[in-house]
Amino acid sequence: MPRESLESAIDRLLREQRFSRRRFIGRAGSAAFAASALSYLAACGGAEGTGERARTGGAARNVNHPKTPLTEIVFANWPLYIDKSVIKDFGQRFDATLKYTEEINDNTEFFGKVRQPLEQDRSIGRDIVVLTDWMAARWIRLGYNEPLDRDNIPNARNLRRDLVNVPFDRGRRHSLPWQSGMTGIGYDKSKVGELRSMDQLWDPKFKGRVTALSEARDTLGLILLQQGKDPSTATMDDINGAIEFLDRQNASGQIRRFTGNEYTTDLANGNVAMAIAWSGDMIQLKADNPNLDFVVPESGGMLWSDNMLIPQKAPHPYGAEVVMNYVYDPEVAAKIAAYVNYVTPVDGAREVLARQDPETAENPLIFPDAATLQNLSVFADLDVETEQQMNEAFQAVVGG
Repeated sequence: MPRESLESAIDRLLREQRFSRRRFIGRAGSAAFAASALSYLAACGGAEGTGERARTGGAARNVNHPKTPLTEIVFANWPLYIDKSVIKDFGQRFDATLKYTEEINDNTEFFGKVRQPLEQDRSIGRDIVVLTDWMAARWIRLGYNEPLDRDNIPNARNLRRDLVNVPFDRGRRHSLPWQSGMTGIGYDKSKVGELRSMDQLWDPKFKGRVTALSEARDTLGLILLQQGKDPSTATMDDINGAIEFLDRQNASGQIRRFTGNEYTTDLANGNVAMAIAWSGDMIQLKADNPNLDFVVPESGGMLWSDNMLIPQKAPHPYGAEVVMNYVYDPEVAAKIAAYVNYVTPVDGAREVLARQDPETAENPLIFPDAATLQNLSVFADLDVETEQQMNEAFQAVVGG
């Protein structure tokens, strides 16, 4: 069997990423998605060297994508993550085909699908891919993407300021957020009352009625904030401190289980009183049950994004940038936000919705206020060794 690279070993260790952030509430096939990702992660072998060719990684370089005829642009995204009328409108406006595929069900699963041509410095046949922060960081680090020609994306000026200088892509030379979301606490007001603090999550009277996320960056990020640590600059010592705290809570029986999107079922069915949760999920749950709510705890919450990147040797990089520019038009961004119910990264979209859909424009889970945004953190862009250490230690608590 071929020797496994260190990056591949990390793939196997990233079990906390095996459930996507998408809202698979009541959606057929979610179990198959998870099973597919798990089968990939179960690959055999041990880490022995990097096995990666030399790359420029995130190093800035001049880029010029000349204007070319718009024919077909291939856009790989997550399921149920766009108002399909946006695709139709783009085609009519630009007399081009936007081939939009809902093929990304899990970051690690998709990476495994396209990894071979990436390692061989070949095109993967897509012009845009949408990856969550940590996976976007990996692609940029390994040089698996094309830098952006910002001259072709004038609407990038509409990017919210708090999303410009993320740790893995300072100045957004390589990526633009598609949508963002918050990690905080979902809870049942009829069981908990008003919730403000992470301390309430660990209150012994709710023993066995709490779930935590199986994605390390979300669960550990909230604990780090509770402990007064900044997740964006966390050291391995900080991370280990958070893992040790989580281990104690788990050993005590406080945590019912570690979940992906399944926490939504537990909350909806009344199996738990509180869950570490994603904001987009809670909008749907609250619509069905007004007793369910979402809060960013006083100590802080996590902000994450799914990001558009242009893969290396993309067939139509200029076309990809035209698409990015189009979806960063506030009118278009407002339509997407109203459909997907996540945090739009585009300034001006709220003003559009205030005219068209005032209720959505006032939803704090889609348009968090300045105070909430200031209380959100992003997770550090970890080096390979630290990432491996974190995932090994986290999995020792969460279990396989």
